Amino acid sequence: MPSTLAQRSLQAVWHPCTQMQRAAHVPPLGMVRGDGPWLFDESGRRYFDANSSWWVNLFGHADARINAAIKDQLDRLPHVMLAGCTHAPAVELAERLSQRTGGVLGHAFYASDGASAVEIALKMSFQYWRNRGRGQKQEFVCLRRSYHGETLGALAVTDVTLFRDAYDPLLLRVHQVASPDARQARPGETAADVARRAIDDLRALFASHASRIAALIVEPLVQAATGMAMYHPLYLREARALCDEYEVLLIADEIAVGCGRTGTFFAFEQAALPQQPPVWPDLLCLSKGITGGYLPLSVVLSRQPLYAAFLDDDIARGFLHSHSYTGNALACRAALAVLDRFDQDDVLGTNRRRAEWLNRALAPLHADPRLEHWRHLGMIWAFDVREDIAGERFAERFHAAGREHGLLIRPIGRTVYLMPPYVIDAALADWLGQRLRATLDDVLQQGNSGADRSPDPAIA
Repeated sequence: MPSTLAQRSLQAVWHPCTQMQRAAHVPPLGMVRGDGPWLFDESGRRYFDANSSWWVNLFGHADARINAAIKDQLDRLPHVMLAGCTHAPAVELAERLSQRTGGVLGHAFYASDGASAVEIALKMSFQYWRNRGRGQKQEFVCLRRSYHGETLGALAVTDVTLFRDAYDPLLLRVHQVASPDARQARPGETAADVARRAIDDLRALFASHASRIAALIVEPLVQAATGMAMYHPLYLREARALCDEYEVLLIADEIAVGCGRTGTFFAFEQAALPQQPPVWPDLLCLSKGITGGYLPLSVVLSRQPLYAAFLDDDIARGFLHSHSYTGNALACRAALAVLDRFDQDDVLGTNRRRAEWLNRALAPLHADPRLEHWRHLGMIWAFDVREDIAGERFAERFHAAGREHGLLIRPIGRTVYLMPPYVIDAALADWLGQRLRATLDDVLQQGNSGADRSPDPAIA
């Protein structure tokens, strides 16, 4: 009989984003405890959560203040359906998120995960135009190499072949336009130049098809699951202007990049020019970090004119979408505790100092000839290992080697990235930089010796 959590899990659990045929080669870690940025397995070994447990953990594991908020809510009201009822955490969270947009976005619609939020935004966009008598506007646009989730609607606007291809016959047909990924810069070009070329591609599509397009969906500033592809904020500003000109809704998928990851609470805040009025999308999706890595919750915020298009005595013109745990009180209370941290602790200012510490610790990698496309934004760092030296199954090998150095880190293909919790100090930044470099050296010294020649899995 299996005795460890890993052994039992391999027999009982179907793990996400995992080829289970390969799972025994790098068995799952049986975690039993979390404390700050650390996770502890059943043997007592600790691991630094370098990717914030898939980008959700903001303030470390078992944070005392979030714990206290959830415990207090647990004794008051764990859950009640949000159809025909309401409760204080859902109302207050909606109010406070709207305040962070200056009241431009509001009317929070709650769900449980990022893909669900994207589904909601797509459905809202389609029905908005139908309710306005323009039912021909039912097509969608996404960036090449974008990722928005793995339910069928979200997958339709995702361009990661590993996730999409198996289900392609089931998916909506969508338009794909050039990504503003700054790694595409030609000799002499800047990130802004790449963004302008991508905007030209979007403009050409709108000029010929806007009458049928309902919405454009983007991940602001960072296309995360494609390998932390970062781009210039000019793209967001110009895309907003084009959407206004051609009457296309703009959806911002901030599921991975919201809650301070890019240096502002909402990544879209960086779209506006200095001293100019803020620029906002029509719909904004949040999830992941909004509860600090505690409970599933997602939110879709919308502009008032979009919300108003659903108001009618005819129930069929309302937005008839629901989840059983919509607006769960425990999850909303966790999210309020997260907002409290931002309001009380100057999280964004302190993160700028954390970024300086980690930038210094990672500086030796900048000139490493084995690497390319070094990039950093807010609390996200990434680099690509050169294709000619990465070797087979690089992501799997790097993940396994990281464990030996006390890191829980999962590359995406040959992209190594850090998205740590907001709790590192200068000493921990130095430790993290040293362990990352040691892991990289171990993996690249191994090369292809003994490696399986099968395609390298994308481990996110």
